[in-house]
Amino acid sequence: MPEFRWNPLLDTWTMIATNRQHRPHLPKNYCPFCPKDNPNLPAFDVLAYPNDFPVMSLSPEPVKEKTRKKTNNVFKATEATGRCEVILYSPDHNKQLYDLSDAHVFKIVNLWSERYSKLQQDERIKYIFEFENRGEEVGVTIHHPHGQLYAYSFIPFKIREELTNCKKYYKKHGRNLFADLNAAEKKYGKRVVFENKSFIAYIPYFTDYPFGVFVVNKKLKGNITQFSATEKRDLAELLKKLTAGFDKIYDRQFPYMMCMHQTPVNEKRYADAEEYYAFHIEFYPPLRAKDKVKWYAGSEMGAGAAANPLDVDECATILRNKINVR
Repeated sequence: MPEFRWNPLLDTWTMIATNRQHRPHLPKNYCPFCPKDNPNLPAFDVLAYPNDFPVMSLSPEPVKEKTRKKTNNVFKATEATGRCEVILYSPDHNKQLYDLSDAHVFKIVNLWSERYSKLQQDERIKYIFEFENRGEEVGVTIHHPHGQLYAYSFIPFKIREELTNCKKYYKKHGRNLFADLNAAEKKYGKRVVFENKSFIAYIPYFTDYPFGVFVVNKKLKGNITQFSATEKRDLAELLKKLTAGFDKIYDRQFPYMMCMHQTPVNEKRYADAEEYYAFHIEFYPPLRAKDKVKWYAGSEMGAGAAANPLDVDECATILRNKINVR
């Protein structure tokens, strides 16, 4: 039974979901995301549907541990309220994101927007997180091209830290931090890997992953529902070029976590977030060589003190050249 347990050291919730132990793990002879193997799937180009092994539910089971709150100060649990969805990019098992047509990837972007718009209508939802895990090195259990969506009933720890620090920056300088990051990286130039009318992609000065690209919208809009059709097409174009470039770096499938960071929903304390925060995508690609993984090990996981083993200027040059290959 999924539930949230309070972590008093970090002031956040841990999601407990033992049901996820039963997920398919790299099945060889079938794929639950392929229509030919799963008769329960409708015909689709792109599709969002409920995760079969969710860590959250909009109809959560009651938590038996709740009584612990009455007997001590440290044990605290609550219902795992939220929503988990799978976002299928294509019915074709072997298509990568960059293999799809521009019009098809535009449909994916629109689906992200539609699901965000729908889920924010539930007042219990406080944060909508759209992401993709690609490759076994980041724990993928099904290779079919897909992403996921988690709609939380709380603000996750890392997002809360970003919001807090962006607000501090805004109060101190009177400017949106992402506007200044975009301007600084564009002026420096060497870490910008791709740019179009609506978005700029660069490997930030401070990133902890060698090819840890940030994609930031230039108009500093807060979430994906605010993008015009042109901006959505520009985002689709950028994602196709970027992911194709990734695979050319080591001439192999390039694993990554692609994470969309957006403004919270239904949360009064962040009602002003669009003044100091902006939609952006953070990529976490773990390879530091063709056959070597940059693990998040003792310092990173235990202390939260990251170390990057490669020079990001050099990484940006490599990636930019691969993106520009015809």
